[in-house]
Amino acid sequence: MDGTLVGLVAFAAVILLLGLRVPIAFALAAVASIGTFVIFAFRTGTFMPERAVTPTTSLVFSNSFDLIHSYDLSMIPLFVALGHIAYRAEITTKIYHAARVWLASVPGGVAMASVMGCGGFSAITGSSIACASTMGRICSPEMLRMGYDKRLATASVAAGGTLGSLIPPSVLFIIYGIFTETSISALFLAGIIPGILSLAGFVLVIYIWVRRDPAAAPAFTGTITGRERLQAAIDAWPAVVLFVIIVGGIYGGIFTATEAAAVCVSAALVIGFAQRKLTFSALWESLRETAVQTTSIFFIAAGAKIFVAFIALTGVASEIVGYVTEADLSVVMVLVSIAVIYLVLGMFLDPIGIMVLTLPLMVPFVESYGWDLIWFGVVVVKLLEIGLITPPVGLNVFVISGVVGKEVPIDRIFSGILRFLSVDVIVLALIMAFPILSLLIPTSM
Repeated sequence: MDGTLVGLVAFAAVILLLGLRVPIAFALAAVASIGTFVIFAFRTGTFMPERAVTPTTSLVFSNSFDLIHSYDLSMIPLFVALGHIAYRAEITTKIYHAARVWLASVPGGVAMASVMGCGGFSAITGSSIACASTMGRICSPEMLRMGYDKRLATASVAAGGTLGSLIPPSVLFIIYGIFTETSISALFLAGIIPGILSLAGFVLVIYIWVRRDPAAAPAFTGTITGRERLQAAIDAWPAVVLFVIIVGGIYGGIFTATEAAAVCVSAALVIGFAQRKLTFSALWESLRETAVQTTSIFFIAAGAKIFVAFIALTGVASEIVGYVTEADLSVVMVLVSIAVIYLVLGMFLDPIGIMVLTLPLMVPFVESYGWDLIWFGVVVVKLLEIGLITPPVGLNVFVISGVVGKEVPIDRIFSGILRFLSVDVIVLALIMAFPILSLLIPTSM
């Protein structure tokens, strides 16, 4: 049986199963296992299932075993734990409170502080959905109470939450690095400048929004002293220390990404208990949530690893690369096509699912063009970031909708998101047009 045909049917089957809301891990593993069995069973031209059992089980168990025992994968539970511990120790929220104090007198200052708080949260946790959920509970209700435009109060946090995908550390960068066998440390550093550009763009959107419609953000009427500003900045020092450990340690060659995660978890524990913000019950809850979230990610990664091995067996990736090469498309057309594929998938699937589904095809394709895999990783993560706020299924938008409830209809949130999406598209175009934006820091290590 033709392997390419089996591979294409497998892709269609996975997309169908995902559309039926079958968990991504089970969809990938089941389709890959059945597809592998079919290929080996028809290896001689006639259906001989007894010859397919051993190679199929070998492919399934060896690939999942190798992945779970990967050293790089160990940083996922560490960074997930860091996010939960830092939140319960009130480390991640201090950046928002500091920005809130410093920007109080600026029109739209609370919304800007929310975006900056999301950036600070992202610099520790590495999860966009966790960022949107946590900051949404803090920021959106406060802005609604102050009389902010409902679209601004919700869309700013939903958009700011996407920064968790790009600003290091990032779970998506870790998974991308494992499956493409690229340096995760370099990927972390490559996301810094694009992440800062995105954050600055969101702040600019808020500034222009409030400038054109002053009623969208009521003016601050209170008084904040210089002492209060100084104290708020000082209180944010733990978050700054953790970020410096991650980025500075990796850039300076002091730590690997995994070692930086372990050091930051230890530092967060010491700071949390020393400041008496972290209790043993809160620590236990953090570890429990870490175990649940990590297990989910590991199942997805294992299913994806099996699926990648199956796609390599079918040869469908090389066939697609051959077709595209013969079509002789321009680089611009190729990049636009890739962007459209990811944006369309982002409207319906979660980021991890999109990544593990597309990488088996995209990586050989990118390598055939001689593109840098680090740069392409930033492009992919930026596209997945955009998908988190793209209708009709923007996960971050639904997270914020769950936080504010019926007070703000979801269509109102999406209408506010459109302004932030315009900035995302501009930043994406800059990243594609100028790879140096992503590669400057990693190449200077």
